[in-house]
Amino acid sequence: MEDEATLEGRYRPSEDVVARVIEGELVIIPLKAGVGDMEDELFSLNPTGREVWNRFNGERTLGEIVREIAEEYEGESAEIERDIIGLACVLLQRKLISAVS
Repeated sequence: MEDEATLEGRYRPSEDVVARVIEGELVIIPLKAGVGDMEDELFSLNPTGREVWNRFNGERTLGEIVREIAEEYEGESAEIERDIIGLACVLLQRKLISAVS
């Protein structure tokens, strides 16, 4: 399923969005209809989510991103993995990121 993120997958920001930092949060702005959520609202990420977003460069696998974040932040590795996969799934469903072949 194309909106399911995997640890082996490589992802990058959609070409149909721009991202800006506003008051410490990353705001992702859809540039055309059908990208984002149902109402084409802005999507924001907290500083930790921003760290994940900044690593979606199409080169790292999601598993590599999970390992990098787990090394930087103290916390349960399984919880970090679950949270990052969950975020990637939401971003894929909203077409804010896309899988790289």
